[in-house]
Amino acid sequence: MKLIGLRIDVDTYRGTKRGTPELCRILAKHGIKGTFYFSVGPDNMGRHLWRLLKPAFLWKMLRTNAAGLYGPEIVLMGTAWPGPQIGKRLGAVIKATADAGHEIGLHAYDHHKAQAKIDRMTPEEMHNELQKGVDILTAILGEPPVTSAVPGWRCNDALLLEKAAFPFRFNSDCRGSTLFMPIVDGRRLPQPQVPVTLPTYDEILGRNGVTDDNYNTHMLSLLQEEHPNVLTIHAEAEGGKCAAMFDQFLTRAGEQGWEFKTLGELVAGQPQWPDGAIEPRPFPGREGWLACQK
Repeated sequence: MKLIGLRIDVDTYRGTKRGTPELCRILAKHGIKGTFYFSVGPDNMGRHLWRLLKPAFLWKMLRTNAAGLYGPEIVLMGTAWPGPQIGKRLGAVIKATADAGHEIGLHAYDHHKAQAKIDRMTPEEMHNELQKGVDILTAILGEPPVTSAVPGWRCNDALLLEKAAFPFRFNSDCRGSTLFMPIVDGRRLPQPQVPVTLPTYDEILGRNGVTDDNYNTHMLSLLQEEHPNVLTIHAEAEGGKCAAMFDQFLTRAGEQGWEFKTLGELVAGQPQWPDGAIEPRPFPGREGWLACQK
């Protein structure tokens, strides 16, 4: 079994407008389909700038050259003025991605709010944010999104309970090693979890000797045949500055016999579903906590 589930996070206006079409082009070249998670509300990602006061986040921004990687408009978006409404302006890009055969999921309505304020949101606020995102994607696609994935892997049990009220067939909200059915307060929720098993570009670049020159080699060395691997790429990175490198990764992985699947295909191919749960933990290359498989 040499499987890689491909998850594509689209966090920003720029990632939707520029990165998504480029990734669709690269994936079509290799005959690969992926699962795209779109943020569809206001692009307020520049409001993360306050996190520069935290040493771990500042170091991440420096070692990844964030301004060069993401572009200055992403770094400043939504700071001095309200960010643009992504779904309203770029719905045609999202629809074209679906029409190309890719799986479409909800990342967030407001990516910044969902990531930065999860600890302070009430269940009602969580539900409202999910509902706004689902409504926008449904209007764009003509049908509800089949899956969801929280921004920045910031998820808790309260949010899992709210998601259970929506028609998502599965979610990808945590880091871990195996697909599982989440248990919250003794209740087995109906939506499987597809944890991300591999590190992202911004988590490992500049750490432990990893550079752009050896990044693909390092990532290929982490793949395991014992269970499906789940890789997250970002439209802002692999659809931008890192596009050529990602293209080469797909070529090398294919030459080694690795097969890429949508996350929905991984779910459909899962014969048994072990129970599991999530918990907040520190994570290498990230500032703060992430939801991790227990």
